[in-house]
Amino acid sequence: MSDEIRKWDGTVYPEMIRRLPEIDIQVEGVRGWLLSGGDKQVVFFDIQPVGEIPPHSHCAQWGIMIEGEMSLTIDGDTKVYRKGDWYYIPQGAVHSANFLSRVNVIDVFDAPDRYKTK
Repeated sequence: MSDEIRKWDGTVYPEMIRRLPEIDIQVEGVRGWLLSGGDKQVVFFDIQPVGEIPPHSHCAQWGIMIEGEMSLTIDGDTKVYRKGDWYYIPQGAVHSANFLSRVNVIDVFDAPDRYKTK
């Protein structure tokens, strides 16, 4: 196993996920592995407790929490999500997140080009 894969100990994702291409994201403490096909992208996120991601909007997004706890605000409605919870963000909905612990989440984006790879 390479040093790059060992670097982020503790993620719940197995090696087969960690060997997918990594997304190019400019947020310190956020890492994601990309599975892309057709008109969708799936990102397996590993997010340290980085605090708040500011309000933004984009394509539709569906996610399921694997581990951790985050507060998610969608169009002004804030809820806390934990392991097993899922959410849906409609296209264009303004949303933000606050990561309260290390979070592993799988997000499906309704766009083939939401993220680029490194």
